[in-house]
Parts: sequence; structure tokens; C-alpha cells
Amino acid sequence: MAGAERLRLSQPTLSYNIKRLEESLGVPLFHRSARGVQLTAYGETLYNSAVVIGRLHSNALTTIARQKAELEEGISIGTGYSTWFLILRDYVIEHFETHPHAPINLSIGNMMRCMDQLLAGDISLFIGHRIDHLKKGIAVDFIPMGRATDGYFARRGHPLLAAERSLEDIRAYPSTMAYPLDASQKRLVSGGELYDASRLGHAFTSNSLGACLEFAQSTDAVLIHSTVLANYLSEHGLDQVPLRPGQYVKEAVMGIHVLPERKSNPKVQACIQAILDRAEQLKLFPP
Repeated sequence: MAGAERLRLSQPTLSYNIKRLEESLGVPLFHRSARGVQLTAYGETLYNSAVVIGRLHSNALTTIARQKAELEEGISIGTGYSTWFLILRDYVIEHFETHPHAPINLSIGNMMRCMDQLLAGDISLFIGHRIDHLKKGIAVDFIPMGRATDGYFARRGHPLLAAERSLEDIRAYPSTMAYPLDASQKRLVSGGELYDASRLGHAFTSNSLGACLEFAQSTDAVLIHSTVLANYLSEHGLDQVPLRPGQYVKEAVMGIHVLPERKSNPKVQACIQAILDRAEQLKLFPP
């Protein structure tokens, strides 16, 4: 009776269906006695198989729902640290709150690693500086957002922070920088040595900005990073070294890299527009 109630069937209907199932299998599924019913060995086998089938069915439905969410609302983006903190962090959180079941894949690292992932189809787009020496045949669209300028950051109490400095003054100290180029990524550029951080004499390089921060906080090394992250770095104990007028400072064009065939995708278009709107609202990159 309890089984019938759980299945929302009448007892005669349930008994009839069990009898038909036993007839179709040609074996008894239950031992029936005055003490009630128990599963036979055949019944145990069928029950255990049904549990597995139910689990597989549930997993299949869950997987399909996730695939549907990924295709419709999932996002996969690459970025450097500056644009993650200033643009993408809020966007990703808002996207998650709007689409809690849609997967989000974020790749933070050097631009060549992001380019590698973009070409492989692992990400839909990435934000970073324009890569000027891509090898011929690599077709990637670039949507410019403005310019970013390199700055020099040192720990509180560092001698360089006492007055305006020349680049020669700064170069007298060791330096640290994130985003060194992996050897495997040099195949994407002509003149890959131009992107080799080890040739620039840095005392410490890492693909982790956090590791570079800790190194600069604990030594006299100067961190070289975009000035758009100056407030964030200041919050972590590194202040920008003031430069004397007339010093040449490296600039880079910042923007969004996207494959031409994905650029027309409505989801990618919406993501690009959200990034452009956020950058414009914050006035991050001067034209």
C-alpha cells in the first residue's frame, strides 16, 4: 500500500503492473508471504540496475542543462591583471548573478598565452595590448579601446620615491615584471626575442602578478606595470615612482582580440559591448 501511495497509483493497478513485468521477464521479482513481500534475487538485480539507470538519466539531464547554459550564456574570456581588476571582475560577477548555472572560464596571464588560447578556441576573446608582431596568416580582429602607459612602482620607503627620477635612476635598481613569454608561444610572433622578458634584465619574472608584488614588497626591485593599476598597487604597498619631465615612457594600445568568425556571435557581441562600455565609463585608456 505504501508503495502504491508513493507512486500515486491504486493498489490493484500497482499489483497488475508488477505481474505484467514478471510475466515479461519470465521470473518472479518478489517473495510473497504472510509477513509481506521481499525481493527475489531477480528482483534485486532489476532494482540495482534501475538505480543505475535512474542515476545515468539524472546525470544526462544535468549535463544537457549545463551544455545548454554554456551554449546560450556561458562565457570564456582571457585578460591581463589590470583589465581583470578594473573591468572584468564586476562583469563576471554580474553575469554569474544573472545566469547562475552558466559556466564562466577566465584565463589571466600574458597576452601571448591568451592569443594561443584564442586561436585554439579555448576562449572567445581576450583583453590586452595589441600584439604588433604576429606571424603572417594569423587572422585576429583587434578592437582598440585606447592607450596604456607603463609605470614604475616601488615599496613604501624605497629611495626612488623621495623625488622625481630619470629612467637611468630607476634602471640602477633590479626590476620585476609579470607575463614572461613561454618558449612555446614564440612561434606566434616574428622576432619572438622582442617579447622575451629574460633579455630585458629583470631580476624576477613570473606569470603571477601576486608573486611579483611580493617580490617588490620584500626587496628594492621596481615593478613595471601599467599605470591604470596604480590605485590597486598602492593598496598593496607599492607606490608609483615620480618621473622627471621628458622621460620616454612605453605605451601600448589596449583593446579586445577576437576571431573574425566569432565576432558576429550575439553573445560575443554583447560581451564586447559590455567591456567597451565599462572602459569608457571609467575613462581607463586615453585615446
